[in-house]
Amino acid sequence: MFSKKSEQDKQKGKTKKRPKTRKEKIITFIKDIIFAVIVVFVIIKAFIVETSRVPTPSMENTILVGDFLFVNKFIYGASSLRNIPFTNVRLPYFSLPGFRDPERGDIIVFEYPGDRDQLEPTEILSYVKRCIGLPGDTVQIVDKLVFVNGKRVPVPNKIQYRDPNIVEPIGHDPWKRIFPKGSNWSRDNYGPLVVPYFGEVINLNKDNIEIFRTIINRDYEREVVKVVDTLIYIDGKIENTYTMKDDYYFMMGDNRDNSLDSRYWGFVPREKILGQPFMIFWSWNSDIPFSDIFRLLGSIRLSRIAKVVD
Repeated sequence: MFSKKSEQDKQKGKTKKRPKTRKEKIITFIKDIIFAVIVVFVIIKAFIVETSRVPTPSMENTILVGDFLFVNKFIYGASSLRNIPFTNVRLPYFSLPGFRDPERGDIIVFEYPGDRDQLEPTEILSYVKRCIGLPGDTVQIVDKLVFVNGKRVPVPNKIQYRDPNIVEPIGHDPWKRIFPKGSNWSRDNYGPLVVPYFGEVINLNKDNIEIFRTIINRDYEREVVKVVDTLIYIDGKIENTYTMKDDYYFMMGDNRDNSLDSRYWGFVPREKILGQPFMIFWSWNSDIPFSDIFRLLGSIRLSRIAKVVD
């Protein structure tokens, strides 16, 4: 004998699943397509092509404020998402091997490392500048002219100088944020400064510690560098040397007199490099508020759309 409950369970097991209607099949198909598109979009955005908006005039006239860029993330080695989109919440990430390393003269999109003396930026920002100095290079600026390893750097086609005056290397720069601290260099007369590279053993002393102070603090993720008289302390221990943990790059904007770049906040570590912009997919005057939509639409720069970045 079977109980009433067990007989009911048995009857339920015999019940056949109702076939989906045509409408239900279409809805399921659409949901699957939407999910697949989202997955593909996330994969493309994370590993292949990123988009970036240009908010400052530091690269004029090569790139204008209000240009929207496609960024090739694959060329230097793509990485998974580094932060939750539209937030400053960082995520653990991994990187893939790239086709090549950044080269001198490349226009590069990178994660802003922070101000000169800042352990970590308060906001996650993407910057775009031109790579001037590679790991191991010696960078120097003499009366606005850039030299690397003693040779004049080729001038970009659309480079811009808005200020005809030369700022002398006597600490009179109006921003007073020249890197490194205490150098008394200026935006127009700068260096010579050697760009550090991975594995390089730096001999530390009181005369050069300001070049490496922020790098070391960022490696430790806290303030660990102290100078007492002529002695350098790192994490409480007297140190005479420090080994670089990454390759570094020196970046400058093409709008040379109006660009906050490596002259002001220092080197960009390799791990912060995101990719290379290759095309402008949209451009308008972003100074116009979105509330004034018709004037904003009227400012679209059709001649810049699909323009190759070089």
